[in-house]
Amino acid sequence: MREIKNTPRSKVQIGFDGRVHKRFTGQFARERFDNEVRILRHLEREDCNFVPKLLHMDPDQLYLVTSNVGAIVQSISSSKLKALFEELKRYGVVHDDAFARNVTYSAQLGRFCVIDFEFATLKKSGEGLIQRDVLKI
Repeated sequence: MREIKNTPRSKVQIGFDGRVHKRFTGQFARERFDNEVRILRHLEREDCNFVPKLLHMDPDQLYLVTSNVGAIVQSISSSKLKALFEELKRYGVVHDDAFARNVTYSAQLGRFCVIDFEFATLKKSGEGLIQRDVLKI
């Protein structure tokens, strides 16, 4: 596997099969894991096709495997970035870390995609984990 990200909050690797492996670590790891699972399941029910699909999870290990939705983008205009996260809201999700670091480009889909939902919120219920609230604690 190729390591993509190794921070105090998570370790992300891409397997030889292209799947993305994410291990949650550090402060509030359980809450962030649970929230990412909740959001990805919601988006799958809503048939949102520009986010990763949850393929496997191990709650005891705080470990997820998702589909790969492309490579991290090096550049995206502010108007395209805003439009992408607005499109996500139409599926009922507010992404609390709406920056280019959470955008990929999928050549297969021919479009920009959104990743990393540990700090996202469901609009309808308000369920979620807002990053600014967690970092205050």
